[in-house]
Amino acid sequence: MKSLKQYTIAGIFFVLTIGTLSHFLYEWSGDNAIVGLFTPVNESIWEHMKLLFFPMLSYAAFMFFRLKDECPCIASSLCLGILTGTLLIPILFYAYTGLLGRDYFVLDIGIFIVSTLCAFLVFYRLALSCKGKPHTIFLCVLTGIFLIAFLLFTYHPPELFLFAEPL
Repeated sequence: MKSLKQYTIAGIFFVLTIGTLSHFLYEWSGDNAIVGLFTPVNESIWEHMKLLFFPMLSYAAFMFFRLKDECPCIASSLCLGILTGTLLIPILFYAYTGLLGRDYFVLDIGIFIVSTLCAFLVFYRLALSCKGKPHTIFLCVLTGIFLIAFLLFTYHPPELFLFAEPL
């Protein structure tokens, strides 16, 4: 599937570009509350998960409508890719900060890049194999739960470490 590969590569660049710009968009918008729903409003790990989630979700919608006829497993593959990349951000961040005792800006950027690459790798491989197709509803619902959680917890975060700004 040549077009799947081309869309995947384009998606990586889209998510890396839009995700990077999203880091600054809330501030650039004058702290617009609507913009804050989709971009980080603070330096918490939870908010930084939006850098991958929303750009990839928007690109996934585009890919779904473009490729749904030639790729019957695209919905489950996209959802699992989004979830994988999004969850890798806190996993990798807490793993390296636990080992090194603090966070480093360069490693944080590396985490975003690695998480994006892994998200699209999972998507691409599953789209080709169709192994995720039996779990489409579950993966779509789980992605929807993440979407609702991001919107809800942006301005009403629980008092948990994931939602706190790093020291």
